[in-house]
Amino acid sequence: MRARLLALVLLLLLAGCSSGGTRDDGRITLRFQSLAWQEESVEANKALVKEWNATHPDVRVEYVQGTWDSVHDQLLTAFEGGEAPDIIHDASDDLADFAYGGYLADLTDLLPARLKSDIPQRSWATTTFGDGVYGVPFLQEPRVLIANAKWLRQSGARIPTPEKPWSWAEFRRITEHLSGQGKYGIAWPLKEPVSATLNLSLSAGGQLFHRGADGKVTVRFQAADQVVPRTIHEQVGTDRSASPTTLGSGGSDTLPGFFGGRYAMVPLGFSYRQQIVQQAPKGFDWQVLPAPAGAGGLTQGVSPQTLSVAEDCPHKKEAAAFIDFLLRPPNMVRLAIGDWMLPTGTRALGDPALRTSEHGWATGTALAGHLRPAPAQTVRGYPEWKDKVATPALQEYYSGAIGLGELRERLEEDGNLVLARYQR
Repeated sequence: MRARLLALVLLLLLAGCSSGGTRDDGRITLRFQSLAWQEESVEANKALVKEWNATHPDVRVEYVQGTWDSVHDQLLTAFEGGEAPDIIHDASDDLADFAYGGYLADLTDLLPARLKSDIPQRSWATTTFGDGVYGVPFLQEPRVLIANAKWLRQSGARIPTPEKPWSWAEFRRITEHLSGQGKYGIAWPLKEPVSATLNLSLSAGGQLFHRGADGKVTVRFQAADQVVPRTIHEQVGTDRSASPTTLGSGGSDTLPGFFGGRYAMVPLGFSYRQQIVQQAPKGFDWQVLPAPAGAGGLTQGVSPQTLSVAEDCPHKKEAAAFIDFLLRPPNMVRLAIGDWMLPTGTRALGDPALRTSEHGWATGTALAGHLRPAPAQTVRGYPEWKDKVATPALQEYYSGAIGLGELRERLEEDGNLVLARYQR
């Protein structure tokens, strides 16, 4: 009797770890792991799951709350243990190893034509690896300048617009003009310096990663790649227009100083507007400005949030149908508003709710057409290169511990040794 009881408990535990399947009544159950974390976003995701379940009695979706913290390791463990969720929320720059490792389903023949045509090809490029499509890019955010509007007006500086942005040289001059008496024109939160540097460098014509005819990638830190890091370095060390104390900070860490009048501007992801709305003192006047432009115009790199299907999912067609439902244009707008981000879908981007001047929405949507895949999007070995080579090298350069020549040497020589191990 005891043996039978233990066997039953084990069977129930295994069923609880299942990534989904068909129940005795024939109803399909799919597990959807969402990484939504802001209250509005969680509510929007849960509401859409509820609406799906109300109209699809034969295919039930279970909402599973995930977290962005260590999501790569969590998913890798789940994949290897056969316990991955059926529908996976992640970011495009985290998909390469999972796609090449065979953990994600190729969605090429599973997605409807409506969804394929509504999302621009530049966005699909972020989830395309080899000949397959391993995720649907659905939310994205440009990096923008959040500015103290009153301070900027009183300075007499030209206010940039998406139609006429600042150049990187003009941006440097203006931040110097705004600085003095213990105040700074800009505060760069560069606790994670790599993605910010690489993505903004596209505006200056930077590329950094170069793929040869043999498909192998090498790092070349050329003149265009140096514009953005050199600007930041000189703002900190030469002009004294950028606060040196925020270089090791995250974006949220700079907000108290911004609200307190210590910094005129802070470069942040578009979604930080929600925190500003929630935390800014009453009457605080702020505005959203486009990031500076260079030889590449307003172009900058992004790694959109994505929805994928696990290769082990036994009901891939139904999982893809749920993704299609979740990303219908009105639903995509709801998800974008919930996360304070931009949708990738063309029809959703045209929604009036995303084109209002309130909270800078119109500035963000004006930048959407300039967003391109992040430079490291399909580079195998990028996580190790970023953690072991680029992050410490950039941190030391921005703090003044090393010069531009040593930065180049470390990014190229040390970096190429790391990438070579993944390209044999």
